[in-house]
Amino acid sequence: MTDRIPNVLFLCVHNAGRSQMAAGFARAMGAEAVKVLSGGSEPAESVNPAAIAAMRERGIDITGQVPQLWKDADIREADVVVTMGCGDTCPVYPGKRYLDWELDDPAGQSVEATRPIRDEIERRVRGLLQELGALAEDS
Repeated sequence: MTDRIPNVLFLCVHNAGRSQMAAGFARAMGAEAVKVLSGGSEPAESVNPAAIAAMRERGIDITGQVPQLWKDADIREADVVVTMGCGDTCPVYPGKRYLDWELDDPAGQSVEATRPIRDEIERRVRGLLQELGALAEDS
């Protein structure tokens, strides 16, 4: 058993919707028990407004997040790399644990269309954090 905090990296193309929602849930549900990073291969200028609104409905504020280009150092540091729709553009490093979550892209979608995507991301993040032993007591 180790006291090391697991490091999870969420990747999607624009780092504006799916990966930002996943990172928001992981930060909220994992608190100090998990290190959370997110990135994209072609970062957008800002986070998707529908994703922001959908997350606000869950009490999670992602308005201060800025889409980032993924960094090799983040991938090397990660215990788990979760990819969401980035196909061949997401980097693959030998020995890393990868999860590929096939999820609809909320880009250009309404809040109503984004809610089911958000809900599925929430379910998957909760399961991952439980598996990693990083789910906060009150989540």
